[in-house]
Amino acid sequence: MFDLGWTELLLIGIVALIVVGPKDLPGMFRAVGNFVGKAKGMAREFSRAMNEAADDAGVSDVTNTLKKASNPMSSAMDEVKKATSFTEQTMNSGKPKGGSSTLSPERQAQADKIRDKAAEKATERKADEAAKAAEAKPAAKKAPAKKAPVKKPAAKKPATKSTATKPAAKKATAKRAATKKSAEGKA
Repeated sequence: MFDLGWTELLLIGIVALIVVGPKDLPGMFRAVGNFVGKAKGMAREFSRAMNEAADDAGVSDVTNTLKKASNPMSSAMDEVKKATSFTEQTMNSGKPKGGSSTLSPERQAQADKIRDKAAEKATERKADEAAKAAEAKPAAKKAPAKKAPVKKPAAKKPATKSTATKPAAKKATAKRAATKKSAEGKA
């Protein structure tokens, strides 16, 4: 709104020094500072009241909807963050802090049984998988690997009879011509 540079501020200071005088200048600056502080406080209070009225009217919901519509990736990532924070909160809520258990002694005993049984089953499963892997290795070594059949190129076809028929055709036409001549000579 107001754009005051250093030169304008220096000019205002010189005029204030001449008009007010050096003795009353600190009091005037204090009064101006109090006035500016009150004006900023009133502006802050007005802004806060307007924001509260906007929140009551639901403007923040509309603003959030517009933000989500304009940037769907950001809103999707916000939802993922909310879900992970919820998951972390629920996962951490049941864990005891400082080493003390939040479960009753009966429930703690049951939880320990379940944990021990799960660990036992996991070790059994790993042992079974290792045994199966050990069995599979010798079987793979014994069985020879089958090679894919190699296709042989197709054999060349013998030359067509067209080259062989040309001399025969010449002979046939020569015989016909000879028979025609002999037929004409007899007639």
